[in-house]
Amino acid sequence: MTDFISGFATALHPLNLFYCLIGVVLGNIVGVLPGIGAIAAISILLPVTFYLEPTTAVIMLAGVYYGAEYGGSISSILLNLPGTASNAITTLDGYPLARRGEAGTALLTAQISSFAGGTLGIVAMVVFSPLIVAFSLSFGPAEYFATLLLGLVAGSTAVGNSPLRGVAMVCIGMLLGSIGLDLNSGIARYDMGFPNLLDGLSIVAVAMGLFGIPEVVANIRAAQHDEKPIPISAGAMFAAFRKLRSIVPSVLRGAGIGGFLGPLPGAGPTIASFLAYSVERSTSRNPQEFGTGRINGVAAPEAANNAAAQTAFIPTMTLGIPGTPTMAIILGALMIHGIAPGPQLVGEHPDLFWGLVASFWVGNVFLLLLNVPLIGVWARLVSVPRRFFFPVIVALVCTGVYGVSNSVFDIWAVLLMGVAGYVFRCFGFSPAPLLIGFVLGPMIEQYLRRALMISNGDYAYLFSSGTSIAIHCLTLFVLLWPIVRSYRSKARMRAEETS
Repeated sequence: MTDFISGFATALHPLNLFYCLIGVVLGNIVGVLPGIGAIAAISILLPVTFYLEPTTAVIMLAGVYYGAEYGGSISSILLNLPGTASNAITTLDGYPLARRGEAGTALLTAQISSFAGGTLGIVAMVVFSPLIVAFSLSFGPAEYFATLLLGLVAGSTAVGNSPLRGVAMVCIGMLLGSIGLDLNSGIARYDMGFPNLLDGLSIVAVAMGLFGIPEVVANIRAAQHDEKPIPISAGAMFAAFRKLRSIVPSVLRGAGIGGFLGPLPGAGPTIASFLAYSVERSTSRNPQEFGTGRINGVAAPEAANNAAAQTAFIPTMTLGIPGTPTMAIILGALMIHGIAPGPQLVGEHPDLFWGLVASFWVGNVFLLLLNVPLIGVWARLVSVPRRFFFPVIVALVCTGVYGVSNSVFDIWAVLLMGVAGYVFRCFGFSPAPLLIGFVLGPMIEQYLRRALMISNGDYAYLFSSGTSIAIHCLTLFVLLWPIVRSYRSKARMRAEETS
């Protein structure tokens, strides 16, 4: 704690403070603009950091990373278009809230939850860093497989009223995730003769196609009239603050999940937000109301993805293990400046490590002060005539997707996924489980193969540790709980009818 407090001397240095503000503002803008993402923004800014001190450079890049998580919730709530992949689940309840005139409440919930989740993630870094690092080092292929399987099962039951439809969408997502070269054999799978598919489908193309294009098509077909501006008075804002009392347990649960999954390689904010939403829905007395506009459905995933964005720096800085592609870029920035991440980093460069951790809280304060006063501005975005919005949204999506890999093929992939997403929407299938399967499917395959190679094909290795057994038991509970809940509900209805 003493080191953390001393880190504020570094974080509050005028130059570091200035670049922290630049980072979080750019990250917030990148999050609001769909399709760009923190990875592309950090990649573009990486050459700029060559002329900065290492601590200043990492503080700015980190600000872009967690700032994008803040900004991504804004477009998710107002346009049903996730700014980042981890904000996709926020659309399920955030957008219905905005459509019924509660955009201010949804945005305020997202910003307060993001700040609380980020703050709790920072506390977890300071207090539990040694324990989290030791626990992460104990994870092998069997434990990672169990964790990813839990996320997959939770994702299939997280949204919608039909778990079978969720499972079907997860399976489709896993099939899409298997497109490309097999890492073990080098054999091309499901490439259909297109060289662009050898690297697989872009997650940006899949996410934007599933969530962005169908919304545009649905609104055009419905021929909705332009919506009136949403008035946000001081009284309405105070009423929204009073509603925030009910989200405290949701924020704590979401931050706990995000703080735990953030340091695990391959997990990150996306899995944390999906799992937090699933847990929130499973523990609710009225799970059928999720997806119709519950502020708890906004609070939990936003707290989770921001907590995970903070704790994801633990293995990157102290072990040299990047848990996400964004962390890999930040790891590269450190190495460019001649700093080797690892267990010795904290001792050799305490000003960098603790200055970075302290800057997280400073950056979160900047984001809160930046976004909360502008809630009225963001909410009034829906008053812009839809005929202007639709071409801008499509242009931003296509530009953002093209900018990731400079590939026209990805634009066609967005349009194809958009058509598929609209068909799914027409038949009542939620695209969120598909995205979960797409992200987790390849990782599950990777760790399953590693586990079987280590054990010479013995599947009992997947249950060889107490940690993996405990996670599998939790997966079984998540799988059976909807059945038990349905049985109890029917039993209660029969009891009421007989009485």
